[in-house]
Amino acid sequence: MCNLYTVNVSAADIADAFKAKMPTAFNAAQGDVYPGAPGMVVREADGGRVVQAMTWGFPLPQKSKKTGLPIKPKPVNNIADLSSFMWRHIAPRPENRCLIPLTGFAEAEGEQGAKTRTWFRVKGQPVFAWAGMWKDSDEWGAVYSGLMTDCNAVVEPVHHRMPVLLLPDEWGRWLHGSLDDVRAFQDRTFPAELTEIERTAEPWLRRKVLL
Repeated sequence: MCNLYTVNVSAADIADAFKAKMPTAFNAAQGDVYPGAPGMVVREADGGRVVQAMTWGFPLPQKSKKTGLPIKPKPVNNIADLSSFMWRHIAPRPENRCLIPLTGFAEAEGEQGAKTRTWFRVKGQPVFAWAGMWKDSDEWGAVYSGLMTDCNAVVEPVHHRMPVLLLPDEWGRWLHGSLDDVRAFQDRTFPAELTEIERTAEPWLRRKVLL
């Protein structure tokens, strides 16, 4: 799973890198992105690419175990099985595809209770893309999630899964391709020689500052 990624460049930089337009009103800040929080995506609109702020995670309805009443939905921020009810209707639809810009994604590594952040990046690409899907939801408005695949040799010591990363010449195929193209991206292994790893002493779970 990928439950943390970061964008250490501005929305204007994202727009420039992805040759996309950016609306005047924009509320997705740069920095670490967590499930259920706002992030930036690039999608097709009106014949071109646009940068849009959305919530990371499709809302999955939840009910209280005690009362049986609806409670806050759970954000489903990773796409594993394309045949599941949440994805099977949108996976074939190019209009529901998006690019998730990021400068790195993290996985937890270490002993339970003392896990740290291990970061992964694409060599030679300060900003790269994660294959995503999006939709408009009743609960949170526009939402997105990222497609997952089996890890490569660099990620394997830390986690058995990783995001489906796209090289610049693959962006168009992802945004406009068929369901077979989507499956092909998920089935491939991203080249290990293009993957960088950085182990840190940053705690995986950061403590909240009490005001």
